[in-house]
Amino acid sequence: MRIDYAQTARIIASLTDGERDDVALMATVVCELHHADDRFDWTGFYRVVAPDLLKIGPYQGGHGCLTIPFARGVCGVAARTGEVQLVDDVDAFPGHIACASSTRSEIVLPVRDAAGDIIAVLDIDSDQPAAFDDRDVEGLSRIMDDVFGCVRAARQA
Repeated sequence: MRIDYAQTARIIASLTDGERDDVALMATVVCELHHADDRFDWTGFYRVVAPDLLKIGPYQGGHGCLTIPFARGVCGVAARTGEVQLVDDVDAFPGHIACASSTRSEIVLPVRDAAGDIIAVLDIDSDQPAAFDDRDVEGLSRIMDDVFGCVRAARQA
């Protein structure tokens, strides 16, 4: 089963309407995403908890790494550069952190606050090589903007 981003976005919007707590939002988003696509082997957020440091947040799947410095791994690169990371082969990615030996490909998206600062990254791993493409970047980016954009707007009010 491959994710229907429009339908998943509607479900997530319905479930998160009015919620302002980042962790509650992250937990709900991760649950819905993880169960919407068979390619998603591990789905979770890593939160920025200190300068240049990510710590595991809500996730679905096996255990993840507890902390990731911005200087290491796919998540670290996404947090450091603020750019989506689409990795077809994690074994070919310099400095990849193997939290799970089953991971073959990965997509990581930065999540920003109202000031444009990165507050987290969304990390999705697959046990299939080259599992993700531009359709996933677009669909996941839209969901992150919709969910966390609503939080930003509410906090600015």
